[in-house]
Amino acid sequence: MADGWIPDLTRTRGAKYVVIADAIANAVETGALRSGDRLPPQRDLAARLGIDLTTVTKAYEQARSAGLIGARGRAGSFVLPQDAIAAGPPPRDTGMNMPPEVEGGTLLATWERTASALLRAPGAGGRLHYAPAGGREADRAAGAEIFGRMGLASDAGQVVVTAGAQNALHAIIGATLERGDVVACGTHVYPGFLALARRAGLRLAPLACVEADALEALCRTTKVAALYVVPTNDNPTTVTIAADERAALARVARRHGVRIIEDDAYGQLAETPIAPLSSFAPELGWYVASLSKTISPALRVAHVRTPSVADALALAAEVHDANVMPPPLEAALATRWLEDGSYDRLIGETRTEAAARQAIAADALPAGRYAAHRCGYHLWVPLPDERAMAKAARALREAGMMAIPASSFAACDSNVRALRVSLGGAIDRDGLRRGLTMLAKHLAA
Repeated sequence: MADGWIPDLTRTRGAKYVVIADAIANAVETGALRSGDRLPPQRDLAARLGIDLTTVTKAYEQARSAGLIGARGRAGSFVLPQDAIAAGPPPRDTGMNMPPEVEGGTLLATWERTASALLRAPGAGGRLHYAPAGGREADRAAGAEIFGRMGLASDAGQVVVTAGAQNALHAIIGATLERGDVVACGTHVYPGFLALARRAGLRLAPLACVEADALEALCRTTKVAALYVVPTNDNPTTVTIAADERAALARVARRHGVRIIEDDAYGQLAETPIAPLSSFAPELGWYVASLSKTISPALRVAHVRTPSVADALALAAEVHDANVMPPPLEAALATRWLEDGSYDRLIGETRTEAAARQAIAADALPAGRYAAHRCGYHLWVPLPDERAMAKAARALREAGMMAIPASSFAACDSNVRALRVSLGGAIDRDGLRRGLTMLAKHLAA
């Protein structure tokens, strides 16, 4: 039994729940906690440390996600056997935000037709070989065209093709940042970036609002290496940064030499896209656009616009080291679709379906009780307390919908009580309506 075990919060810096989770990992590694040991009950540990119960809950959740501990109902949390730990984390719901399946959509037919044509074309065998670092020239040129449409002038030499946005973010961190660097971000951030930042030893500096004044104030007291931002339909908060605020943020970044890591996952879904933040400071911007959020998560292709050709070469080397190359046939699909107009049509189908689902949400839920983007497929739903969150999340899961608590996105200790509710995935409109009707009852209660 290890009920008396207490983590030392003075050994490392960072969010308290991360420090506690790291202390659990270190205790397991050194033998201070052994297989079968029970950890202190969460309320007891919170009281002993003088911190909020939510912080301990998040720490235990992180340790469970890492495969270090397991829960046995009311008996509490126990250290897993070493062989279970060595096997890695158990399968779990990753909470990925997926585009909705489009009713009457043409994706499957378009994919089949285009893939067949590509494989029958002269020289098709070349697509089955290793691609050059950074992607084939035609695929990089396609990325430059996408960026140009968004208002970010680019040369193919500045473009790198990656195996999805997560691969891109991993490579950007490796190419531009060092352990201990400070990265400004929102208080709630895409979990994929949080995981990469923590693994790389970056120090996150959350801004209450991602605005120029807040970034300026931070830069006056701290050496900020980069700003991470999802500029349109932020995941999870749904906030979109206005064009004038993007320009103001870019001016602050220029003044203080802050790199801009712009993860524009949803930007192309907007009916009238706003020019990227990077377009106001192109020499500092690392802009990522992927197909997984606009067309299908099965398309593991993203295009990255780097500040210079030299930066593109450095990024291509990082991509190669981590993932060798993006799937060559999928990269070719994206390029061909851009040439024949399918790219715009497929994104348009996702946009239309997302708007239809937002209309269902607006009809089912009380106005003012949630945040959303008109062409997005997730909601940010504040709730009064942990119990209300748990009940609402359980009801949505039973209805086939995905609801992720704010704590999964928290870049710092936070008392925010909210759920990110996905309107996407395989659920149809009728199922969505039923699930949102249940959520409305919880909000009313």
